[in-house]
Amino acid sequence: MSHFSNLDLIAIGYFLILWIGYTFYADERGAKKANLIGTMAEHRDAWMLRMLGRDNRMVDLQIVRNLTRTGVFFASTSILVLAGLITIMGATDKAIIIFENLPLVSRLGPLELELRLAAMCLIFIYAFFKFAWSIRQLSYCTIQIGAMEPSSELKDDCNIRCGYISQLATLAAKHSNRGLRSYYFAMALLAWFLHPFALIATTTFVVLVMYRREFRSKTLQILRDSLSSSEADGG
Repeated sequence: MSHFSNLDLIAIGYFLILWIGYTFYADERGAKKANLIGTMAEHRDAWMLRMLGRDNRMVDLQIVRNLTRTGVFFASTSILVLAGLITIMGATDKAIIIFENLPLVSRLGPLELELRLAAMCLIFIYAFFKFAWSIRQLSYCTIQIGAMEPSSELKDDCNIRCGYISQLATLAAKHSNRGLRSYYFAMALLAWFLHPFALIATTTFVVLVMYRREFRSKTLQILRDSLSSSEADGG
């Protein structure tokens, strides 16, 4: 801790508080107010009800596979980024020379640079685990869809089981969203290499961007209108 100035501690504390606070607000309270997470959960409920009426559910399995590919891509990217960061940590002296030649970058000692790189590594490790867990949850969804009775042999508990599949898919989406959100915050943390004030500014900007997209975007409005239209048609 002696290698961090008071301003560094304030900036990293601000960074963590906004990340944790926004995650709690968006995933818990925000979802109840029908942000992107809450709205898409309702669309998944509608999707699973449609799935019950199909004998051939290959289209549903294909949708889940496409969702899984997104998680695989970001999980693989997290590993590649980690490899790059670890490589830089193994050549700290050369990295310091490069940083010293960059404009507006504060002068960092070897340990200070390594601590910043270690923080970046922790973020991408967290992202990898979130995407990997999301992939596993989606694979469980495919098994449950495959185990569902055909439309001609539906039982009384099929609707209840269908709701559980929807909940599992939503949980997978929530973990995937947290993994993707960590990429946003990793971009904000890059500003820490410049100055602690830059970290505070970029963290605030990232949170505002995510809030607008999850709570105030045109995409969200279209998804809500689509859901309302489906309900009005009796779907």
